[in-house]
Amino acid sequence: MAQHYDLIVIGSGPAGRRAAVQAAKLKKSVLVVEKGRRVGGVCVHTGTIPSKTLRETVLNLSGWRERGFYGRAHRNKENITAEDLRRRLHITLDHEVEVLEHQFARNKVTWTAGAARFLGPHAVEVVGDGGEVRHFHGDKVILAVGTHPYRPAHIPFDGESVVDADEILELKRLPRSLVVIGASVIGIEYATIFSALDVKVTVIEPGESLLGFIDRELVDEFVHDLRDRGVSLRFKAQVRSVEKIGEICLVSLDDQRQIAADMVLFAAGRAGATQTLNLEAAGLAADERGRIAVGKATFRTAVPHIYAVGDVIGFPSLASTSMEQGRIAACHAFGAEAHAPPEFFPYGIYSVPEISTVGMTEEQVREKRIPYEAGIARFRETSRGHIMGLNSGFMKMIFALDSRRLLGVHIVGEGATELIHIGQAVLNLGGGLDYFVENTFNYPTLAEAYKIAALDAYNRMPVRERLVVHELQDLAELAGRKIALG
Repeated sequence: MAQHYDLIVIGSGPAGRRAAVQAAKLKKSVLVVEKGRRVGGVCVHTGTIPSKTLRETVLNLSGWRERGFYGRAHRNKENITAEDLRRRLHITLDHEVEVLEHQFARNKVTWTAGAARFLGPHAVEVVGDGGEVRHFHGDKVILAVGTHPYRPAHIPFDGESVVDADEILELKRLPRSLVVIGASVIGIEYATIFSALDVKVTVIEPGESLLGFIDRELVDEFVHDLRDRGVSLRFKAQVRSVEKIGEICLVSLDDQRQIAADMVLFAAGRAGATQTLNLEAAGLAADERGRIAVGKATFRTAVPHIYAVGDVIGFPSLASTSMEQGRIAACHAFGAEAHAPPEFFPYGIYSVPEISTVGMTEEQVREKRIPYEAGIARFRETSRGHIMGLNSGFMKMIFALDSRRLLGVHIVGEGATELIHIGQAVLNLGGGLDYFVENTFNYPTLAEAYKIAALDAYNRMPVRERLVVHELQDLAELAGRKIALG
């Protein structure tokens, strides 16, 4: 006999767990089904947390942050091994799982391990690792199954020399050379992480450049930095075949070039993990990449009581936005008020160096034909940047000319994913150039770059624009004083 729940959540990643906890706080009975043996989903076990842990471990062990002072040969640890990287990874993952399990227990959320599939619009079957079968009924269902690496048939994956973005976390050895196929966010993150270990890296990308949604000026700086470190970037290149010849992997391109490497990472996209859900039984269908279509405001699918959230619905595929999607879907499912998230959210890329952005890029501002000015602050020109030995990295801020409101902030360099939140707050609160010019920042900090970039933009503005704004401010202040005096 099927056990009944107000809500069944399939998947326990950021979107799933936020949806489950939100529903539990609304006094609903909630079941979370996780196909893995431990909660956390892709985010905790193969995606966000592992890749960022690996990055931090590499930067610490390799002495990367000290190279500006002590040279490229400096290392905190000699002979770094794959085991060194895995050790910290497992400690971090164990901690994350404990936190999530405690969160579920505290909010009285039930979770079970097993593979879920629909038997009907409300009926879900769960098959455990041991083959045991259980049946559940849910008034509402939220799909938060995430994604898995896209694995085309012509790539000979073997889990050792030719790997996907999940398998690279289980390496038994570090390669001397690595080919990354696909300049995706994940591909670029791993390419730069291994480059920091002095692995010879080649990135193959069929497009004209990488990270097409990022401001072009940032991408140009980032590409220059990669090439300066010896990373080879092959744009407009299509992979024809990948062969394993002895201990060497041979990658052949359509233009007849060949690249030999110890290891190949295929990171050209991901697909929704929907193949085993039996969506047809629930009246749903996925597209060719396994993604599910939803309403943008509610995340409801074509079946009114079923919702989909997180990476399985596509862009932006961020843990942060997925959490908000889960919360909104749970509130909407049970008729609770769901405050919409702010218009602008930050996008972080944990490469070496980091990239983070919020708001409109310069290209988007031009497309909208908004009169604007931009300011730049280079980290090496700040006192804190000099103390840290930073030779690269900068912040770019874009302001509207007529109102001086902030339109976008774009950062490449150390601490970018932390610094971006100041710009995010000001952007969502409708602030502008004057806030940054008149505010006080701790000294010395990288956050001072906000004032430097704002002043740079101000100095670039036409004199007429500056005078008009100041005259309006003076008149407003004078009017205010007259009102106050009666």
